[in-house]
Amino acid sequence: KKLEDAGAMGYTIIVSATASEAAALQFVAPYAACSMGEYFRDNGKHALIIYDDLSKHAVAYRQISLLLRRPPGREAYPGDVFYLHSRLLERAAKMSEEKGGGSLTALPIIETQAGDVSAYIPTNVISITDG
Repeated sequence: KKLEDAGAMGYTIIVSATASEAAALQFVAPYAACSMGEYFRDNGKHALIIYDDLSKHAVAYRQISLLLRRPPGREAYPGDVFYLHSRLLERAAKMSEEKGGGSLTALPIIETQAGDVSAYIPTNVISITDG
């Protein structure tokens, strides 16, 4: 409602996969949204993508991986969850002028339990985005 009142829906795309959606939809939603942002970036525009939140994305990936009988790692997450999030976040970039000069900025959000940033997923995302 606030976005509509401010007139922001004219230049906003919302891709939503709520907790009531299937794990597969929650898993694929950030990739679909990123592809849309890349379209604008590659056409010389500037885009912002907010991943709210990557901890829920990791949980969905864990559910899928456990169903596929992949071996669990720390906190039962698959061993490649760090690689999964780093590939997603590294798609955000500022293109050179020869490539159109567009940009895609990513803001990942992570839910912590009682402010514990030393848990596995928060630590991974901090490592990816630091520096």
